[in-house]
Amino acid sequence: MSVPEFVITMEETLEFAERVHAGKSQLPLALRLIQNTGVRKRHVVQPIEQTLSHPGFEERNRIYEVESKKRCPEVIEQALANADLAARDVDLIIYVSCTGFLMPSLTAWLINSMGFRADTRQLPIAQLGCAAGSAAINRAHDFCRAYPDSNVLIVSCELCSLCYQPEDDGIGSLLSDGLFGDAVAAAVVRGSGGTGMVLERNASYLIPDTEDWISYAVRATGFHFQLDRRVPGTMEPLAPVLRELATVHGWDIGNLDFYIIHAGGPRILDDLSKFLDVDYHAFRHSRATLTEYGNIASAVVLDALRRLFEEDITLPGGTGVLAGFGPGITAEMSVGTWAVDVPGNSERIRLNPPSYLEPDFA
Repeated sequence: MSVPEFVITMEETLEFAERVHAGKSQLPLALRLIQNTGVRKRHVVQPIEQTLSHPGFEERNRIYEVESKKRCPEVIEQALANADLAARDVDLIIYVSCTGFLMPSLTAWLINSMGFRADTRQLPIAQLGCAAGSAAINRAHDFCRAYPDSNVLIVSCELCSLCYQPEDDGIGSLLSDGLFGDAVAAAVVRGSGGTGMVLERNASYLIPDTEDWISYAVRATGFHFQLDRRVPGTMEPLAPVLRELATVHGWDIGNLDFYIIHAGGPRILDDLSKFLDVDYHAFRHSRATLTEYGNIASAVVLDALRRLFEEDITLPGGTGVLAGFGPGITAEMSVGTWAVDVPGNSERIRLNPPSYLEPDFA
């Protein structure tokens, strides 16, 4: 994973909010909510004064294209190296992003620029928001089950700061302004071989009649993020769905060895801990991502997974769950075990180590 070089601390976020949105009736509540997120810092692709300005939707989308092409190749190369693969070994590229729009998808540019085969399949996912990282893993799992010796590259490019709207002053908008950060991440799912999470079962679930709880209003000025105040409470109906997925697989959701969960905010993790009867410490990787980078949308699960790899204490055969939540309200979930490389075993579909490249800020 890679995060941009420009950093905004919590203290700076509060200062900017008080200056830019001074006099707005919702500001005092928004400031308290932002302080309660636990986000210590975030990274953005532009200096803060440029981030706070709005040059127009066309210019912002141009910046998205430039920055995505600049930042994706390095993390892709590292992810392929981690999986001991070359670009020509990849059979499908899944590109996920909800913060800019390109047609053709960036997948076409990657194929033309980085040595991927011309017959590499492309699967862009644009409208699942924060759930897209988990959805990409699930679709990669499905693909490798259909084509057991295949390799799938997942790329997440979320430049959330390019969606900042200075004129939006609703609670949901102000809270998101203090919560979301920018990041680019990549990971490889292999049909055989590799070290990592062995994907064994996946599922998707949409909470009925919640489609307008997380959404974009697309206007002349671009994407306007809309967040319903009921969203933080969605873990109560989703916890039984996660529990059922584990139960069907023969496991107890409250007694697994690792948990990779989307960190949409602290309440999401607190509620899941309570409803699943899971120890607070079990979500340490997701909490660390939230604290250090904020909500980086679809890249959260890849960064939390990276932290699990780096911790290096998961025993072979350890059981775990991976889950992301986003617009819909949609949950994308998978369960699997941890394994060390067993070459040639096509029955074990591995989610290999994601890349992680953090700039030196010294």
